[in-house]
Amino acid sequence: MPPAKKRARSYDPAKTRAAVLAQLRNVREAVRGLTPEQLALPTRLGVWSVRDLVAHMGMAVTAVHRALAVPAPVRRSVAVAEWPFTTSANSSAIAEFTRRLATEHRDLDAYLAEVERSLRELLDEHPGSRLLETSAGAMPLGDYLVTRAVELVVHTDDLNAAVPGLDVPQDRQALAAATRLLADALAVKAPGGSTEVRVPPYAVVQCVEGTRHTRGTPPSVVETDPLTWIRLATGRTAWRDALARADVSASGERADIEELLPLMS
Repeated sequence: MPPAKKRARSYDPAKTRAAVLAQLRNVREAVRGLTPEQLALPTRLGVWSVRDLVAHMGMAVTAVHRALAVPAPVRRSVAVAEWPFTTSANSSAIAEFTRRLATEHRDLDAYLAEVERSLRELLDEHPGSRLLETSAGAMPLGDYLVTRAVELVVHTDDLNAAVPGLDVPQDRQALAAATRLLADALAVKAPGGSTEVRVPPYAVVQCVEGTRHTRGTPPSVVETDPLTWIRLATGRTAWRDALARADVSASGERADIEELLPLMS
């Protein structure tokens, strides 16, 4: 008998909404205090400055606005765990849009305040079950908000890395959602049960073809913390570097998941 198909993880739309708004507020409060010199600093995202990065974060959130502005699709066409594999397809268009926003919105605090205000209004009007046509495919608003939490968490980490001394907090629920979605994406990319990836306290998934365990310690185990996992999954940290720094532990013959990373870029 074939193994039972795993049930897709579900997310509470109310909690995800609160997480996205909380992380957006964290970013806005941090950006308000940045100097022109800090906004001009380079980031680890190629040619983007800190100003460009912040503009992109606002753009990532207003993707909800743009999706709600068009008619709802007839049916869902993509699972939220598949979203990370679609993010590189529109990279050039996203970069161009980002640069334009950074030029148009010189007052980033005012820009983010308007993004937050308008997002609250839209989420008050639409249920989490409302289908959206996104660049990845059709999915419910509640699931698309999970992807917005990933964008905000990943780029908050980029922002902290770019500005010395800056420590923008990560909302716990947003960090949890980002960790879980990227862990589930790994299980989609490499289905199986020979390796267990643990990211306490938020996620545990089984992946990679091979001997499947039913109880006790699995044959191969990978364990790391949430931010390290997010950096690995998005290409901010290399697998071998994380191992060398002991930021990740890997035991068992199928614990080397380097070839599966990154999941998105």
